[in-house]
Amino acid sequence: MAVDQFSRSVQAGLQLCKRISYGKDTASMTAPRAPSMNKSLSSSSSASSLRWPENHLPNAPMAYAVIVDPSVVDNPDICSYQPYVYGHCDPPALVPLHMHGISMDIDCYLDTAFVTVRGTWRVHCLASSACCDCRIAIPMGEQGSVLGIEVETARRSYSTQFITSQSEKDVEKVTNGFLMKGNTYMFKVSQVEGGSHIHVNVRWSQKLLYQNNDFCLSVPFAFPAHIVPVVKGNSMKEKVLLNVNLGTDKEIVCNISTHPLTETRRQAGEVGFSYEANVQKWSSQDFYFSFSVCEDDIFAGVLLQSPSLQDYDQRDMFCFYLFPGNNKNIKPLKKEVVFLVDISTSMQDDPLEKTKDALIGCLSELNQEDSFNIIAFNGDIQLFSSSLELATDEAITNATKWMNTNLIAEGGTNLLIPLKKALDMVGKTGESIPLTFLITDGAVEDEKDICNIIKDHLMDGGINGPRICTFGIGSYCNHYFLQMLAQMGRGCYDAAYDVDSISDRLPQMLNNALSPVLTNITLDALQNLESTELYPFRIPDLFGSPLVVSGRYHGNFPDIVIARGVMADMSTCVIDVKVRKAKGIPLDRVCARREIDTLTAHAWLDQNTQLEEKIANMSLQMGVPSEYTRMILVQSDKIKPALDSVLPEEKCSKLENHKIIYLRSISVGFGNLKATIDNLPPGIEDVKLNEPAGMMMQAASSCWGMFLDRCCCMCCIQACSKMSDRCAITLTQLCTALACFECLNCCCEICDCCSDLC
Repeated sequence: MAVDQFSRSVQAGLQLCKRISYGKDTASMTAPRAPSMNKSLSSSSSASSLRWPENHLPNAPMAYAVIVDPSVVDNPDICSYQPYVYGHCDPPALVPLHMHGISMDIDCYLDTAFVTVRGTWRVHCLASSACCDCRIAIPMGEQGSVLGIEVETARRSYSTQFITSQSEKDVEKVTNGFLMKGNTYMFKVSQVEGGSHIHVNVRWSQKLLYQNNDFCLSVPFAFPAHIVPVVKGNSMKEKVLLNVNLGTDKEIVCNISTHPLTETRRQAGEVGFSYEANVQKWSSQDFYFSFSVCEDDIFAGVLLQSPSLQDYDQRDMFCFYLFPGNNKNIKPLKKEVVFLVDISTSMQDDPLEKTKDALIGCLSELNQEDSFNIIAFNGDIQLFSSSLELATDEAITNATKWMNTNLIAEGGTNLLIPLKKALDMVGKTGESIPLTFLITDGAVEDEKDICNIIKDHLMDGGINGPRICTFGIGSYCNHYFLQMLAQMGRGCYDAAYDVDSISDRLPQMLNNALSPVLTNITLDALQNLESTELYPFRIPDLFGSPLVVSGRYHGNFPDIVIARGVMADMSTCVIDVKVRKAKGIPLDRVCARREIDTLTAHAWLDQNTQLEEKIANMSLQMGVPSEYTRMILVQSDKIKPALDSVLPEEKCSKLENHKIIYLRSISVGFGNLKATIDNLPPGIEDVKLNEPAGMMMQAASSCWGMFLDRCCCMCCIQACSKMSDRCAITLTQLCTALACFECLNCCCEICDCCSDLC
């Protein structure tokens, strides 16, 4: 969904709220014009006066009333007897609802946080005799993934479930529920009464960032001022419960908190906090909390958990974690780095420019003894140098000039040749760690062949085995292909699903991967077990952030196991790892996302239907999204619904006052080869909140829109003041007739100057 479209709809809703009277409060008694959602961007004077609205993207859980008919906007408690408003809002206006309570429970385990938010909103902007749909927006933190939703209204209740994709063949036709830019999940609840309350309970998981040896948790929690209830006397309470359990015996040190937390409990490896207050205004900043572990050296642990009776896989579960520690004296490994950059036509403008900026910043972080090269590819390849160059100041300056000159977006996408070229270029000296970074926004037809061809390069192991780190841009590239390459190469994978996040995520991944602490990591106990399965199937290197690997096994773990790895000076690091039960940590939930992603990549590569079925069963059991399941919203009516209460656009099935609404899939998919061939830029697949209602609104961006801009502008209105009385009466009658057919409404929406006067 386009950001500006959403912001315009919210801006229109805020304007509509001015017609609401709250007794002694002074408020506009006339309905202001809703600003146009489809302005003409011509080169005319009206285009130059176009005013873009404030960015109203939600930075915290929000609820919006969807207003189509502005005449129903009123105080549900005190009717203000306002003049009737003709016409309708197209696209519908979104009125941010007043919030009456918010609480948040956060559980942090290893590198994952589980967040539960409970909020109450009141439909304050709708007459008590009217109903409207409401949209719920849930912004999530780092790599957020929705796990469950529950909603209670006066008429209905809603709850989510997961089903297999085979249960509904045409699920893709349903439009309810989508992921908006900024990792915000939005869905709709139908027909909520004016003056009633909406109670929302949402659960999601997200990753903890690791920055400067600190675990960092950031949850969107910045509410706008206009959702504070106007009526005095309503109590407003914020509540936050935070629990941290790292499964270690090390002390946890709390560093930064944006909200005043009170420590409620503390023991080895665990700590709990709470915050509760009656407030005059809601939180205006995100909830941020950082903590660290008191340990200078590399330390590790193994956690064990037995399967539940309902577990699809009855093998025991283990989780191996490895933290880099706070030792500032660790000598960095010498590196050979090759950057593979996609310069196909779809990368033009922001994607390529942001990628170049990230690479330039990354080159400046290389050490003098490191070497590097840059390969740009589309249908052909371009090399910065025929061989690796030492990372001197002169070489970095030349590379920057070369990128600014030669990295021009054009052509298609061919990956195999440049990838083989990069792998052949590194790992020859045996004195440094070879790293290959692949950055792309598209899919290619021979992805499975590429995986099989380069397997010989990657599976040999040893310090000379090339590491592959992959970064996907947008949703057209096959993210499971990129994950598989990273797993084979003991590297890391990340993605920016919208272009704006490239500037944050790509430098973060590059800087992390360029700080290898321990390579070729092994765990000796795995060889002594009866059977074992790792997720991912090869233990990655320990870079600048914690490493977490999970698995299933048969056999017995000893109390102490030995982990080994290669340090920067090529010496072997030996770590005694204590094995313990996962007390207080739901290991199956913590590792579910990682296991499902790993198995999905294998199922895609091997085209294994049995593995697909296993993934679907894991998704159903753990309540975690996957490529082979769908999320549904089960609606239960508290009263018997009328025959005309069922919206025609909803794909539903009824059973004893229950209705099943199939939500749009939010999984990443396996790439879009056609979009790549057509060189569609990332982001064009954004979901639109509303489609244009008619031909006249579509004309706003056409030549017809330019014509109307000139006919309805201020100069035309000024000319009308000089016409004769008979002509003015005739024109008035014509405008009245046009208003009856809502043509004048469309004209005013298209013209910027008219909107100011209406």
